[in-house]
Amino acid sequence: MQLKKIIPLGLGIFLKKNYLFIKGMAYRGNQFYCPFCDTGFKDFLDGGTDVPINEKLDVIGAGKRPKTICPACHSNDRERLLHWLFENRFQLSASDKILHIAPEPCLGRYLQAKSPKGYISGVKYYEGFYYPPGVKLMDLLNLPFENNHFDWVICNHVLEHIPDDQAAMKAIFNVLKKGGKAILQVPWSPQLDQTKEDFSIQDPKEREAAFGQFDHLRIYGKDYTTRLKNAGFQINKLEFEDLGILKNDIEKMQLNKKECIFIVTK
Repeated sequence: MQLKKIIPLGLGIFLKKNYLFIKGMAYRGNQFYCPFCDTGFKDFLDGGTDVPINEKLDVIGAGKRPKTICPACHSNDRERLLHWLFENRFQLSASDKILHIAPEPCLGRYLQAKSPKGYISGVKYYEGFYYPPGVKLMDLLNLPFENNHFDWVICNHVLEHIPDDQAAMKAIFNVLKKGGKAILQVPWSPQLDQTKEDFSIQDPKEREAAFGQFDHLRIYGKDYTTRLKNAGFQINKLEFEDLGILKNDIEKMQLNKKECIFIVTK
């Protein structure tokens, strides 16, 4: 973390890009495939962290995820799933206005290429070279856009960090056009009927033990869709069975078959 603060943004991106290129060459093979790289690899890297609560509650989208990170571009299984979705189920147009909150690097580059003039990405704060140039500073609870502005909002694994997640959901609802769609992925447990949260827990280590990560405020339960409906959204929860992804594609891209996609519409 400290290294990020002292390395200039441009130099950091240059070093990271060339390091990933060299490492990606060493991993070339036919076992796995990354659609962002359009390249085959003999192995993927492990991702996630091993926190007991994630395994205990079978939290989807969190915890240790073996062989899910592309060694060349570092895309993860969640990004590759959304790449498949936009290539096969929802066709993006160059005229689409897209807001991408806390942008995943590979998915962000892909979306920007689809809509070069309409794509906007934003974060509340950033350090060093993690986010590429062009990412704007913005607060999800106070978005600097008119209502009914965007065709798409992509906001993955952000809501669990925000105390007033209902206000964040409502803010996303407001900036979407009528008929606009948002993808709002979160870590959630099919074992929980009600979302697990306790705002009295302030210590980072206690939060990690309770919610799976030091800066998480909750683990969503099956009532996540109710929270989305309360913000005004219509819900389309797509399971793997609904998507129709071929078994070979699932294995090649190392997708998590437990993952579902929460697509909401205004």
